[in-house]
Amino acid sequence: MCRLFGLHSGHPVVATFWLLDAPDSLAEQSRRNPDGTGLGLFDADGNPVVRKQPIAAWQDLDFATEAREMTGTTFIAHVRYATTGAAADANTHPFLQDGRIFAHNGVVEGLDALDARLAELGVTHLVRGDTDSERVFALITASVRRHDGDVGAGLVEALRWLAANVPIYAVNVLLATATDLWALRYPDTHELYLLDRTGGGHGRFSLRSKRIRAGSAHLDTSPSVVFASEAMDDERWHLLEPGELVHVDAQLAISRRVVLPDPPVHQLRRSDLSAAATSAQHPFS
Repeated sequence: MCRLFGLHSGHPVVATFWLLDAPDSLAEQSRRNPDGTGLGLFDADGNPVVRKQPIAAWQDLDFATEAREMTGTTFIAHVRYATTGAAADANTHPFLQDGRIFAHNGVVEGLDALDARLAELGVTHLVRGDTDSERVFALITASVRRHDGDVGAGLVEALRWLAANVPIYAVNVLLATATDLWALRYPDTHELYLLDRTGGGHGRFSLRSKRIRAGSAHLDTSPSVVFASEAMDDERWHLLEPGELVHVDAQLAISRRVVLPDPPVHQLRRSDLSAAATSAQHPFS
């Protein structure tokens, strides 16, 4: 399945520790997620920067160089296993709309109904590719606009509409601005984990799982908040509850609340998915 990673540090750090320096880093994972690799961040001046390619990271030396050199306060990284839309730049995560960066892990169907809703809201022009993910982002963007820029309220409104109106297998999302990061897990299909390193004595930033290793001297003595599709060997990782929205603000204060307590009205099971979608959702894909 697609891999999500998010980091909010509150000050500029280098993203190399995540993408390239580990034996089973994001680049290595892309061998199993071959349809696109992307990195979005906000630089020290608060400007969004997105670098992505519709090929695997291990095949893309330009991506490797950019990932090694780029620095920011907030990062969203994604490796894609396509379920909707061909391997193309327009279909590669993360996406940028209204100065916000977004990535998604999961499957949303009923795209005709979603497209009709986007037309009703006047945001079809935001969708440049073919993916369910970019459509979900456009719905969120429209809802944020309706709530005068309140991202949390827009996320909740958009996801509640999806939960009530279209078939959903999973909608795990990361959404970032220069100062804030939001994560949402829905429903309980795929895992999404939080690591809170904002307290004192967080020590060396060295994380390891069966497939990911990460370390960064930049964060050894600095607070940060991390989200990942897979827990690493740090006992402080916390699995988000199904339907839980997590917000990390500019001061790295974390708020958590369940905003979608009920499963989707039209919840998809694995047996409902196409062969390609089923293959893409395998935890070791």
